[in-house]
Amino acid sequence: MQTRVFNTIQERIYEETLPNGLVVQLVPKPDYAKTFAIFTTRYGSIDHHFQREGEPEHRVTDGIAHFLEHKLFEEEWGDIFNTFATQGASANAFTSHTRTAYLFSATDLIEKNLETLLDFVQRPHLTPENVEKEKGIIEQEIRMYDDMPFWRAYRHMLENLFSESPVRIDIAGTVESIRRIDRDALMACYETFYHPSNMRLCVVGSFEAEPIMQLIRNNQARKSFPPIRPIRRFLPQEPVAVARRSHTVRLAVTRPLMMLGWKDKAPVPESERLNRELLMGLIQDLVFGRSSLLQQKLLDEGLVDDALSYDYEAGDGYGFSFVGVETDDPTALTDAVNETLECFIRDGIPQADFERAGHKQIGDYLYTLNSPEAIANHVTEAGFLNADYFAVPDMLAALTRAEAEALLREHFDPAQLVVSTVLPTEENAA
Repeated sequence: MQTRVFNTIQERIYEETLPNGLVVQLVPKPDYAKTFAIFTTRYGSIDHHFQREGEPEHRVTDGIAHFLEHKLFEEEWGDIFNTFATQGASANAFTSHTRTAYLFSATDLIEKNLETLLDFVQRPHLTPENVEKEKGIIEQEIRMYDDMPFWRAYRHMLENLFSESPVRIDIAGTVESIRRIDRDALMACYETFYHPSNMRLCVVGSFEAEPIMQLIRNNQARKSFPPIRPIRRFLPQEPVAVARRSHTVRLAVTRPLMMLGWKDKAPVPESERLNRELLMGLIQDLVFGRSSLLQQKLLDEGLVDDALSYDYEAGDGYGFSFVGVETDDPTALTDAVNETLECFIRDGIPQADFERAGHKQIGDYLYTLNSPEAIANHVTEAGFLNADYFAVPDMLAALTRAEAEALLREHFDPAQLVVSTVLPTEENAA
């Protein structure tokens, strides 16, 4: 077990790669009451076409990663959520474009809950019958999300941005696609992506590192796994141009909701993604943040009455940013955003504003260190990029205004902009 100490932020992380390839990261927090654990596989909704060395290629239907996440909670004797509940833990899971994670938080019985987490994820109980039963449950979930205005705006924005990348497809798939899922396809995905060598376990909270690491070692040593085999992921080539400029849908809302999205002109190499995300976060705070001139202008003109939502995401073969908000005048809001970006691109970023945004980013980062959930999620996400989340303060300090201005000009090209709008139905508008 290796120990790394980060004196600047007074953090310590213990890390070990087990013989089966599983990477374990422990962050003891003696003063915390709660412990949080997250067991994550590098497998998400974009992994449609893949091959494990020495085996045939697989092409699977949309939504299968999310479907598999649902099914792993079902044991032969019942629902694993009940087990966690009887052990005083709160459990959950999520599927993103690039990873699937299983997690729990608890203040007691940490060892027992950790064993439960490792065991249920590594013990799939899939039958033709329970796979078929799950389809109706996920169909209901898909239909529920279809009625959520922000989600619809976001999904249509991605469809506007991308014509080939599977990031444009809903993580849950469609009603039609999940009906094609069967046990054999789920097992092919599980056996490929749920090998420990494709996974990471991070535990943050009130515990001693060595006993917890020994518990994990013993748990994994009791199990047998196939030999480690590299995974090849096949992704389509995404054009530089956006798929379509705009899309509008009408839902039962009382106020229009709009989302603007910008597409990266080229995929960001894995080694550069964390730095790009930090730099883009700084830029977005400057342009769209609560204390930005744009936010104040939109409030003064009555175009918004809430803060803008914004984010940036980059993954294998794709990258995009977005900003979204409810507004009574989508056209005026779009014009205001574009005018603000034009000013920054033309005049540059004032040094004082750049430094202030950098200080805010460091403050936001330090705030995340108060949350075991945030630490575990960010440590895992950075780890899959062969990066170190506890090195972020040094990375932020190294960002330059010239880099920010260059990225502004490159990323916020009007040719890469799309608009997704949710309008009230005629009945709601009336």
